[in-house]
Amino acid sequence: MNELLASIQRDGIDHFGLVERLIAAYPDDARLHFLRGSLLIGAGRAIEAHAALSRAVGLEPEFALARFQLGFFELTSGEPARALATWEPLDRLPADHYLALFVTGLRHLIRDAFDDAIAALTRGIAANTENPPLNHDIQLIVDECHRIAKGTGQASLVAETEETSATSFLLDQFASGTKH
Repeated sequence: MNELLASIQRDGIDHFGLVERLIAAYPDDARLHFLRGSLLIGAGRAIEAHAALSRAVGLEPEFALARFQLGFFELTSGEPARALATWEPLDRLPADHYLALFVTGLRHLIRDAFDDAIAALTRGIAANTENPPLNHDIQLIVDECHRIAKGTGQASLVAETEETSATSFLLDQFASGTKH
Protein backbone atom coordinates (compact mmCIF):
# COMPACT_ATOMS: atom_id res chain seq x y z
CA MET A 1 0.00 0.00 0.00
CA ASN A 2 2.86 2.39 0.80
CA GLU A 3 4.36 1.78 -2.65
CA LEU A 4 1.00 2.49 -4.25
CA LEU A 5 0.60 5.75 -2.36
CA ALA A 6 4.14 6.78 -3.26
CA SER A 7 3.51 6.06 -6.94
CA ILE A 8 0.39 8.22 -6.90
CA GLN A 9 2.55 11.16 -5.82
CA ARG A 10 4.61 10.83 -9.01
CA ASP A 11 3.52 12.28 -12.34
CA GLY A 12 3.33 10.26 -15.52
CA ILE A 13 1.72 7.21 -13.95
CA ASP A 14 -1.75 5.97 -14.86
CA HIS A 15 -3.13 6.17 -11.34
CA PHE A 16 -6.59 4.95 -12.28
CA GLY A 17 -5.21 2.01 -14.24
CA LEU A 18 -2.96 1.01 -11.37
CA VAL A 19 -5.75 1.19 -8.80
CA GLU A 20 -8.15 -0.66 -11.11
CA ARG A 21 -5.63 -3.48 -11.57
CA LEU A 22 -5.13 -3.72 -7.83
CA ILE A 23 -8.89 -3.75 -7.21
CA ALA A 24 -9.23 -6.56 -9.76
CA ALA A 25 -6.60 -8.52 -7.82
CA TYR A 26 -7.94 -7.56 -4.36
CA PRO A 27 -11.64 -6.75 -4.79
CA ASP A 28 -12.41 -6.78 -1.07
CA ASP A 29 -9.70 -4.32 0.00
CA ALA A 30 -11.60 -1.30 1.32
CA ARG A 31 -8.44 0.83 1.20
CA LEU A 32 -8.23 0.42 -2.57
CA HIS A 33 -11.86 1.43 -3.06
CA PHE A 34 -11.29 4.43 -0.79
CA LEU A 35 -8.24 5.42 -2.81
CA ARG A 36 -10.17 5.00 -6.05
CA GLY A 37 -12.97 7.18 -4.66
CA SER A 38 -10.51 9.87 -3.63
CA LEU A 39 -8.92 9.88 -7.09
CA LEU A 40 -12.34 10.06 -8.71
CA ILE A 41 -13.33 13.04 -6.56
CA GLY A 42 -10.15 14.79 -7.70
CA ALA A 43 -11.06 14.02 -11.29
CA GLY A 44 -14.59 15.41 -10.85
CA ARG A 45 -16.27 12.04 -11.44
CA ALA A 46 -18.85 12.35 -8.68
CA ILE A 47 -21.12 9.39 -9.35
CA GLU A 48 -18.24 6.94 -9.59
CA ALA A 49 -16.56 8.52 -6.56
CA HIS A 50 -19.67 8.07 -4.44
CA ALA A 51 -19.94 4.43 -5.49
CA ALA A 52 -16.27 3.75 -4.67
CA LEU A 53 -16.43 5.44 -1.26
CA SER A 54 -19.69 3.63 -0.50
CA ARG A 55 -18.06 0.34 -1.46
CA ALA A 56 -15.12 1.05 0.88
CA VAL A 57 -17.47 1.73 3.78
CA GLY A 58 -19.60 -1.29 2.88
CA LEU A 59 -16.54 -3.54 2.93
CA GLU A 60 -15.17 -2.10 6.17
CA PRO A 61 -17.81 -0.19 8.15
CA GLU A 62 -15.27 0.76 10.83
CA PHE A 63 -12.92 2.41 8.30
CA ALA A 64 -13.37 5.81 9.93
CA LEU A 65 -11.55 7.94 7.35
CA ALA A 66 -13.51 6.40 4.48
CA ARG A 67 -16.76 6.94 6.38
CA PHE A 68 -15.83 10.56 7.10
CA GLN A 69 -14.90 11.21 3.45
CA LEU A 70 -18.10 9.58 2.20
CA GLY A 71 -20.17 11.79 4.50
CA PHE A 72 -18.12 14.85 3.57
CA PHE A 73 -18.68 14.09 -0.11
CA GLU A 74 -22.41 13.70 0.53
CA LEU A 75 -22.49 16.98 2.42
CA THR A 76 -20.67 18.90 -0.30
CA SER A 77 -23.00 17.27 -2.83
CA GLY A 78 -26.00 18.85 -1.11
CA GLU A 79 -27.15 15.83 0.89
CA PRO A 80 -26.76 16.84 4.55
CA ALA A 81 -29.24 14.28 5.91
CA ARG A 82 -27.38 11.49 4.14
CA ALA A 83 -24.04 12.80 5.45
CA LEU A 84 -25.37 12.89 9.00
CA ALA A 85 -26.53 9.28 8.72
CA THR A 86 -23.19 8.20 7.25
CA TRP A 87 -21.32 9.88 10.10
CA GLU A 88 -23.43 8.39 12.95
CA PRO A 89 -21.02 5.46 13.59
CA LEU A 90 -18.18 7.97 14.01
CA ASP A 91 -19.86 9.04 17.26
CA ARG A 92 -18.14 5.99 18.80
CA LEU A 93 -14.72 7.61 18.28
CA PRO A 94 -13.14 9.37 21.26
CA ALA A 95 -14.46 12.94 21.54
CA ASP A 96 -10.96 14.34 20.94
CA HIS A 97 -10.32 12.30 17.77
CA TYR A 98 -9.82 14.60 14.80
CA LEU A 99 -12.57 12.95 12.74
CA ALA A 100 -15.04 13.25 15.63
CA LEU A 101 -14.15 16.93 15.94
CA PHE A 102 -14.50 17.48 12.18
CA VAL A 103 -17.92 15.80 12.22
CA THR A 104 -18.98 17.91 15.19
CA GLY A 105 -17.86 21.04 13.37
CA LEU A 106 -19.65 20.08 10.18
CA ARG A 107 -22.82 19.31 12.11
CA HIS A 108 -22.63 22.85 13.54
CA LEU A 109 -22.03 24.15 10.03
CA ILE A 110 -25.17 22.43 8.75
CA ARG A 111 -27.12 24.41 11.37
CA ASP A 112 -25.33 27.65 10.35
CA ALA A 113 -23.72 27.80 13.83
CA PHE A 114 -20.49 29.25 12.46
CA ASP A 115 -18.71 30.07 15.72
CA ASP A 116 -19.27 26.55 17.06
CA ALA A 117 -18.25 25.09 13.68
CA ILE A 118 -15.04 27.12 13.65
CA ALA A 119 -14.17 26.04 17.20
CA ALA A 120 -14.69 22.31 16.57
CA LEU A 121 -13.03 22.30 13.15
CA THR A 122 -10.01 24.20 14.50
CA ARG A 123 -9.65 21.71 17.36
CA GLY A 124 -9.87 18.91 14.79
CA ILE A 125 -7.10 20.44 12.69
CA ALA A 126 -4.89 20.69 15.79
CA ALA A 127 -5.59 17.05 16.67
CA ASN A 128 -5.00 15.72 13.15
CA THR A 129 -1.43 14.59 12.65
CA GLU A 130 -2.42 11.64 10.44
CA ASN A 131 -3.80 13.39 7.38
CA PRO A 132 -2.39 16.89 6.63
CA PRO A 133 -4.17 17.21 3.23
CA LEU A 134 -7.49 16.87 5.04
CA ASN A 135 -6.45 19.69 7.37
CA HIS A 136 -6.00 21.90 4.31
CA ASP A 137 -9.56 21.20 3.13
CA ILE A 138 -11.00 21.78 6.58
CA GLN A 139 -9.00 25.02 6.94
CA LEU A 140 -10.63 26.30 3.76
CA ILE A 141 -14.01 25.77 5.40
CA VAL A 142 -12.85 27.45 8.62
CA ASP A 143 -11.57 30.45 6.66
CA GLU A 144 -14.84 30.83 4.81
CA CYS A 145 -16.80 30.43 8.06
CA HIS A 146 -14.79 33.33 9.51
CA ARG A 147 -15.66 35.47 6.47
CA ILE A 148 -19.33 34.53 6.68
CA ALA A 149 -19.47 35.19 10.42
CA LYS A 150 -18.00 38.65 9.77
CA GLY A 151 -20.41 39.25 6.89
CA THR A 152 -17.64 39.41 4.30
CA GLY A 153 -17.95 35.91 2.86
CA GLN A 154 -19.77 35.04 -0.32
CA ALA A 155 -22.61 33.44 1.61
CA SER A 156 -23.66 36.93 2.69
CA LEU A 157 -24.69 37.47 -0.94
CA VAL A 158 -27.56 35.04 -0.46
CA ALA A 159 -28.72 36.25 2.94
CA GLU A 160 -31.96 37.53 1.43
CA THR A 161 -32.86 34.14 -0.05
CA GLU A 162 -34.70 32.09 2.53
CA GLU A 163 -34.35 28.91 0.50
CA THR A 164 -30.54 28.95 0.54
CA SER A 165 -28.68 28.91 3.82
CA ALA A 166 -25.20 30.34 4.16
CA THR A 167 -23.93 26.82 4.76
CA SER A 168 -25.39 25.36 1.60
CA PHE A 169 -23.87 28.18 -0.42
CA LEU A 170 -20.48 27.73 1.27
CA LEU A 171 -20.48 23.97 0.69
CA ASP A 172 -21.52 24.42 -2.92
CA GLN A 173 -18.57 26.74 -3.45
CA PHE A 174 -16.26 24.31 -1.64
CA ALA A 175 -17.47 21.29 -3.63
CA SER A 176 -16.92 23.03 -6.93
CA GLY A 177 -13.54 24.46 -6.03
CA THR A 178 -11.52 21.87 -4.12
CA LYS A 179 -10.40 18.30 -4.18
CA HIS A 180 -11.16 16.26 -1.10
